[in-house]
Amino acid sequence: MSGKRARRAHRKVAHSRRNRVFAWSGGVLAVLVLLAGAGGAWVYTSLDGNIHSADVSDRLGGNRPDNLSPGSKNILVIGSDSRDGENSKYGKGLETMQSDTLMVVHVSADHEWASVVSLPRDSYVPIPACDRGNGSQSQPHRFKINESYAIGGTTGDVSSAAACTIKTVEKNTGLRIDHFMSVDFQGFKGMVNALGGIEVCPKEPIDDEKAQLKLDAGCQTVKDEDALGYVRVRYSVGNGSDTDRIGRQQEFMAALAEKAQAKLTSPKQLYDFLDSATKSLTTDKELAGIKPLYELASKVKDIPQDRLHFVTVPNYPREADVPKDKANLVWQYPQAPKLFSDLAKDRETDEKKLKKQTSSLIYASRVPVRVLNGTGEPGAAAEAAGHLRALGFPVTTGNAPSNVEETEVSYPPGMGRKSLVLSSRLDDVTPREDSSASPDHVTLTLGPDYERVD
Repeated sequence: MSGKRARRAHRKVAHSRRNRVFAWSGGVLAVLVLLAGAGGAWVYTSLDGNIHSADVSDRLGGNRPDNLSPGSKNILVIGSDSRDGENSKYGKGLETMQSDTLMVVHVSADHEWASVVSLPRDSYVPIPACDRGNGSQSQPHRFKINESYAIGGTTGDVSSAAACTIKTVEKNTGLRIDHFMSVDFQGFKGMVNALGGIEVCPKEPIDDEKAQLKLDAGCQTVKDEDALGYVRVRYSVGNGSDTDRIGRQQEFMAALAEKAQAKLTSPKQLYDFLDSATKSLTTDKELAGIKPLYELASKVKDIPQDRLHFVTVPNYPREADVPKDKANLVWQYPQAPKLFSDLAKDRETDEKKLKKQTSSLIYASRVPVRVLNGTGEPGAAAEAAGHLRALGFPVTTGNAPSNVEETEVSYPPGMGRKSLVLSSRLDDVTPREDSSASPDHVTLTLGPDYERVD
């Protein structure tokens, strides 16, 4: 390949990967960059008012993660399918707002790199107590992560829906969320239609009643309901998993953003596309407007392609830990918390290293744990054992030889990796090797500082 051709190919790859960030960061940032750069006042005056604003600040409470990296930004992106109006045909029987797509976009403080982390909607996680939007509070419990949007959106209030989702993501990742964006179904269809459709190439025919989609195999252009069905379809395509669908959504949105930048040449095309995009967009108060969105896009538009990172939080089927649960995913420990800890401290994602680490996972069900009560409080070991068993750990209990001041995790030689699967679920507990420890267990000795494992 000649030098010129190689440089063109490199620019094309970089362009495509930048488009993926723009597309998933609200659906219109790539085009906003072009229009704002051209100084089109008509865009600002006509479309700025389309963007909906939701004030979530007073709904998040005070128990939030610390901001460990001032200057970096964590933006929560929600693909929303409220059941109002034309959307009511999707998800028959569902009465609350729903979230089909969830991801965190991290932009580094120096604007030199960015990571997009997809959170599968089937992730089985703790959901904190939330304001339902009707004056009542939900109870803390475990369920699919996307239920948080439905809980907060019981009455159709986007502020409450987004706030509950932010609280849930912060609780499970330890990341401080700075902004959020929510894009709904109808705006998505409008964007696709303004571009004349997007080409997809399914390898096999698709006939999916839930997504209301029928497509032949092979390359074809989709728009209207077919475009929407294509990004929603799950069970009848590929392996039927949520993570497989995430891959198709990323490819589709990358194609949408690339076509938008290449094809939107007339004022009418531009207006139709942006009108649909901005009408479908709800953000926090600070991000609501063409100007702040453009400023955000400007921070990532020049990031080199090899420093844009696209990952899905490491996970595996919960069935491996709880055989009767065939519907959910659990995040992989210690890899998932390590990923989020790095982002919280603004450390760049190493995709190759993460992939290598996650290729040899250890299920919770493969980590035998012995819980010893070192608190002096009767029943403490039994209570902790119940929580751990719910997470899939096989557990036995007993009393420690003497009380301890702090919770400890110890392990025999050869079980260091297994000890991390347990300790990474605890609060600031570093496991230690103990040659005298039982060779068959990782030992958790409870101190007075022990808190329930989520």
